[in-house]
Amino acid sequence: MPIPAEVFIPMSMHIGAPAKPIVEAGSEVKVGQIIGEPVGFVSSPVHASVSGKVKRLEERVNSAGKLITTVVITSDGKQALYEGIKPPEVHDRVSFLAAVRDSGIVGLGGAGFPTAVKLSLKEPAKLETLIINGAECEPFITSDTRVMLDDTSSVWEGLLLLQKYLAPPKIIFAIEKNKPLCIAAFKSLANKHEGVEVMALPSVYPQGGEKVLIYNTTRRIVPEGGLPIDVGAVVINSTTLASIARFIKTGMPLVEKCVTVDGSAVRIPQNVIAPIGTPLQELFDFCGGFVSSPHKILYGGPMMGISVPDLAEPVLKITNAALAFDEKDAVQKLESPCIRCGRCIENCPLGLMPAEIETAFKKGSGEDLELLKVNLCMECGCCSYVCPARRHLVQMHKLAKVMLKNHLEGKSL
Repeated sequence: MPIPAEVFIPMSMHIGAPAKPIVEAGSEVKVGQIIGEPVGFVSSPVHASVSGKVKRLEERVNSAGKLITTVVITSDGKQALYEGIKPPEVHDRVSFLAAVRDSGIVGLGGAGFPTAVKLSLKEPAKLETLIINGAECEPFITSDTRVMLDDTSSVWEGLLLLQKYLAPPKIIFAIEKNKPLCIAAFKSLANKHEGVEVMALPSVYPQGGEKVLIYNTTRRIVPEGGLPIDVGAVVINSTTLASIARFIKTGMPLVEKCVTVDGSAVRIPQNVIAPIGTPLQELFDFCGGFVSSPHKILYGGPMMGISVPDLAEPVLKITNAALAFDEKDAVQKLESPCIRCGRCIENCPLGLMPAEIETAFKKGSGEDLELLKVNLCMECGCCSYVCPARRHLVQMHKLAKVMLKNHLEGKSL
């Protein structure tokens, strides 16, 4: 899409400590120039997505309700590249991980965990299986699919880089069966390369959930409170791979995203490549605007997406979709009493008991929540979706996790 007149770039678009701004009002910046330095190990640098002048630094409330320092840049329309852009020197695992950190790449499937941190394994020998997540299972979202089809070479080059510098004995490229062109493209490459398997998985939500994907590809279960590496696995998103390959080849950090723009209120649904920091209003305008007044806007998909309070909110590093729904599709249905049908239990991918968790939360029982393993909940929304009584189970689980946290902290005192 055309370069927006202004971009709004938050210093926190990742899990961990926000970046520290290193520019001020009046600073001239160019595309790819670092404007926010990482603070601490679990953090990520932030780069200018347009060339122009810093208009101001402001505190903005993000969709999670937190105040985040945001750099506002007025574009000059030139998209001049920063002079320091050059391919990094990579010759071993250490220099590779340093390059990934400098790229500003975070988990682009939506989680936002700094990729360099994920790949910095304390015990590299524990890694048995590297799993490439090409499932993209949530409704509406097709941005990863477009990257896999339109930039197959970068995805594959990223895979080879991880094979070279992480040395996993096995790589599984997991793709849902509803993406036959992606499966065919990567099978043709994998057939000529040892140690890589393309696995076609059933198109069942939430196939792309990290723990679900690990189980369905390796039959291993990540323990409660554990990490994938505890079962010898690392999972990385396919678009993240492509971004790593582009940075290693060109030195251009993460400054733009492929975003699915869709939903019943959108006039021309499509995938759009937009600079990070582009206001959502401009994203929707580029797609023909709205056919009806949007009742709800989401970052992400309809199952796990985050409601957006304002169309001035920007495209983030982790924005894989921006969805707009009309009133008919967006109105929350009224709850009615639980009828004990058990559908929530049958459909929970982790085998939890959502109705019992809701009861324990309403009782205020931290002990019961601990026994019911509420912290295992991935908040996928399956329980709420299948519930005939329209119980707000996911919301309850979010609150129950806070209650359990307070309970456990009280126990430890």
